[in-house]
Amino acid sequence: MKNGDKLVIVGAGELAEIAYEYFTFDSPYEIVAFSAEKEYIKNDKLYDLPVVPFEEVHQIYPATEYKAFVAIPYTNFNRLRTRLYHETKNKGYELVTYISSKAFVWRNVTVGENCFIFENNVLQHHVSVGNNVILWSGNHVGHRSVIKDNCFISSHVVIAGNCEIGENCFIGVNSTFNDEIKVGKDCFISSGALVIKNTIEGKIYKGSPAKASLVDVYRNFNIESEHVL
Repeated sequence: MKNGDKLVIVGAGELAEIAYEYFTFDSPYEIVAFSAEKEYIKNDKLYDLPVVPFEEVHQIYPATEYKAFVAIPYTNFNRLRTRLYHETKNKGYELVTYISSKAFVWRNVTVGENCFIFENNVLQHHVSVGNNVILWSGNHVGHRSVIKDNCFISSHVVIAGNCEIGENCFIGVNSTFNDEIKVGKDCFISSGALVIKNTIEGKIYKGSPAKASLVDVYRNFNIESEHVL
């Protein structure tokens, strides 16, 4: 049953469509519109709802009456989602979080705003998830581990207890982290990597055990090490 909270989804791509499905059928929110930057709008409707320019969304759907969720994947190494997250907040919107009814989230877990936690995630005792984080399906996050802001965690990742995943990281499918591992911010952990040592900021890690690639994240994705918001 919907509780009357009306929601604008920022984004009009595949993740926005997925967010529409999950929010519509597994949350109290009512989706009223999608929003994208003018130059990226291809159609004026999605799921028979309006797609409005992000530059004007606060005029059409005032932040005093509507809430928002930024549904952008790890495009440009999470930079696009992070920029739109901050710009949406600056427009005055409350950013909501979705947690699947089929996720296991222990009672003392903390989760920030604009997060999306899919089905079959396990978040154990005192796990902390920051803002603007995506946890795709089927991950295990062990006790007292911390996932910092703007991360994208793919499916079937195992993060053991007392780990820390730094800001903006991308964590690939089926990667594994031993206990008490600290992953530096802006790291790219490739699919199937086994991380048994702390990682260095801005590095790409592959293999089992995982080793850093010669090319770092900043050159590989053509991004700045310190992005300006």
